[in-house]
Amino acid sequence: MKSLSRYTKVLLSGICISISLVSCTSEPSRWENVNEEGAFVVHRRQSPIGEETYKMYTSNDSIIIESLQGENERGRITGVLSELRLTKDLEPVYYSSKRISKDTTNILEVEKTGPNEITIWEKHYDKVTKEVPSHFFPLHSNIPAGIEMMLYHCYFKFGLKSLPTFPRGEVTVTHRGKDTVTVDGTQRILDRYVTTGINWGGRTVWLDESQDLVALVKANTQIREMIKKEYAEALPTFIQGNVVEQMAQLSEYTESLKGPEYPVVALVGGNIVDGVSEDIKEDMTIIVEDGKIVEIGKSESITISKGVKVIDVKGKTLMPGMWDMHAHSNQVQWAPAYLAGGVTTIRDNGNELEFATAFRDAIANDGATGPDILLAGMTDGAGIRGNGVVRARSKEEAKEVVAMYHKNGYKQIKIYTSIDPEILKVLADEAHKVGMTLTGHVPAALGNAISAVESGMDMLSHYNRILTPLFPDKKVSELGTYYMAENEITDAQINKAITFYKKHGTVLDPTLGLGAIRTMRKGEIMESIEPDAGRMAYELFEGKRFRRGLSETRAKKSKENFLKSVEVIGKFYKAGIPVVAGTDNFAPGFGHFLEIETYQKYGGLTPLEAIKTATIVPAKAMGMDDVTGTLEVGKQADIAILDKNPLEDIDNIRTVSAVMTNGNYYESEPLWIAADFKPNRDN
Repeated sequence: MKSLSRYTKVLLSGICISISLVSCTSEPSRWENVNEEGAFVVHRRQSPIGEETYKMYTSNDSIIIESLQGENERGRITGVLSELRLTKDLEPVYYSSKRISKDTTNILEVEKTGPNEITIWEKHYDKVTKEVPSHFFPLHSNIPAGIEMMLYHCYFKFGLKSLPTFPRGEVTVTHRGKDTVTVDGTQRILDRYVTTGINWGGRTVWLDESQDLVALVKANTQIREMIKKEYAEALPTFIQGNVVEQMAQLSEYTESLKGPEYPVVALVGGNIVDGVSEDIKEDMTIIVEDGKIVEIGKSESITISKGVKVIDVKGKTLMPGMWDMHAHSNQVQWAPAYLAGGVTTIRDNGNELEFATAFRDAIANDGATGPDILLAGMTDGAGIRGNGVVRARSKEEAKEVVAMYHKNGYKQIKIYTSIDPEILKVLADEAHKVGMTLTGHVPAALGNAISAVESGMDMLSHYNRILTPLFPDKKVSELGTYYMAENEITDAQINKAITFYKKHGTVLDPTLGLGAIRTMRKGEIMESIEPDAGRMAYELFEGKRFRRGLSETRAKKSKENFLKSVEVIGKFYKAGIPVVAGTDNFAPGFGHFLEIETYQKYGGLTPLEAIKTATIVPAKAMGMDDVTGTLEVGKQADIAILDKNPLEDIDNIRTVSAVMTNGNYYESEPLWIAADFKPNRDN
């Protein structure tokens, strides 16, 4: 880039770059003499966190697009520098995308080296040569908007049903409708499309009459919006348009996956882990009527009436449907994936209100395919480190936030780290008045979980914050990253923390599976910790299967810190403190399996106790233990069906082959396939 040093200096100082947009022409000669500049505002959960500037110009026989994306995301300043070169016939010949840091790192580099040949250098891989068709596009899941704009020009020029992309996959672009937005008092009509093959699932995009990209809303594991600067006031239209398209996709899942509904279903011949008794009950039958369990007994003693739908589960293990108590289900692909892994209820711990409520209501009210969803409303304080668009910066705003979430049927307020201590007390008081509870992070200004709980928080997330009562006189910032490894932990410290949490009835959401993943060494692949990582949708591959990783020394210290933390969390559970399983958005299904396995393998819990962290304990924590969480007569038929017994080996939790929820029975394999995951290797 011609002014790289200047851009880099500006980026790393955390200052947004502002470049005015020059209008584009739709003349056929557009690519002969291009000289355009523009900017997209980057949003995370509707909150502006940065800017991408791009330049597009011709040089000799090439069209060159240069993009610089700078973000200050919760205080973390990052940048990505990208360049795309094409012929004037819009054939890509070179693409490079790099992260700007002290040691600039490659994301993807693709170069055309022959008529039908390219070389690819992808992060964590050696350079490889691949044969390509006559039309293709270089692509990764976090492609900059300025580069993505050229993807659409190529797609429509080539006129293909799908456009091959490299290193992997293909892109499809489907026209979905038109939206009218007002910009500077003038109405403009935009075409709305859904693009698949970039991020997991689809992204909603808007193009103007010149087929230039104006806006996009994407997810993968967090919702982001990229909006051209001059269209900033139309953000609500783009938010709502994405909700419409997401719900349309959920309807398609429901139509293709949901079988006939039967008033009465008999699950015959299975072995039951009911979540109540310690032993497995063999050769049992469960009768389900209108989604509720009405009878459980030995198969030989159960009379099945004529007309009942009979499902043979002989030899399989039936257990309560599981909960994920730390979900961020930002797109509807989570629905089939969760069910495939036996998860029938999730607590969404922070999402965009418009999407989250539509997702919840489609399942609860319209019978859409997916787990039951309980909502905790993301709330943060002032400043650049804040998370999301909903902020409580004054007592009045705190009251308004609680009223808004309560009106929309939220069960909890999710506290994030920038909340002021005095505002936290107001949020707690207001929430408790209307029957809501508080969950989330220990605010940075408080620093220790003791202060957070005493200020009114009912539940806490993440083990590094949860364990701070072991050191009551210190804040997290004073303790350091590896404080468990670097300090002696005595029984007296543990017992004092247990007494405190039990006195206040605090529910703990440690997210241990994610902690295990964060101990990975640099260059280590995810399968070393999560054996099913290779099954994830390929668009998730880049950001999930490979992580930056730690140096050998830090990885060793991190693992020691983690193992000591899990051991103490296990003691908390054994002492009667409610501990619940949550994945914090790692990956649906097997991320949840890893969480449960971690409790048993490193926390000292029995397999049944580990299972309870994902069944009856969260059900009780959310006041729903009278309706779900165990397999008992009168409760909802939330049932996970496994090929093998998890009480014999906790790894058998991965053998979920079917699930029942809301009166509907689903086989896991079609659910995995619908979510673009590979089927369970054991099925």
